[in-house]
Amino acid sequence: MNDDQLRSALQAEYLHLQKAVEDMDGRAVTIKAWSISFSLAAIAGAFASKASNVLLLACASAVLFWWLEARWKTFQDAYYGRIDDIEQHFRGERALTSALQIRTAWYRSWNGGSRKRLWEILTWPHVALPHAVVAAIALVLYVLVRLGFVPL
Repeated sequence: MNDDQLRSALQAEYLHLQKAVEDMDGRAVTIKAWSISFSLAAIAGAFASKASNVLLLACASAVLFWWLEARWKTFQDAYYGRIDDIEQHFRGERALTSALQIRTAWYRSWNGGSRKRLWEILTWPHVALPHAVVAAIALVLYVLVRLGFVPL
């Protein structure tokens, strides 16, 4: 592959990676929508059915959706290493010799510390919200109901 072909292939790869990252952001918004819809419906259902244990279900579902979104972000985050490599190549800071390495770079990045990264991502405000708030509300309501401060 000559320099022009490499440059063209890296440009195409870069644009594909950017689209993949943007598409994953859209799916993260869908995860948030599912979380809010189910968890808030469960909270309302707990009061409608007078079943305080349903509040625990609402809390657990919000936590699971939070974990799911953070896990999804680890998948997305794994693309950034290759994006950075290509950007450095075009800035003249790093010479890449091959293009079309999305899977190899993604797997190397994701497999090299995804558990630790998951815990970091869970604390990002734009990932934690609204899941953490809904989980906390459901848990506080459960405790208040069980203690008799809030009638069910």
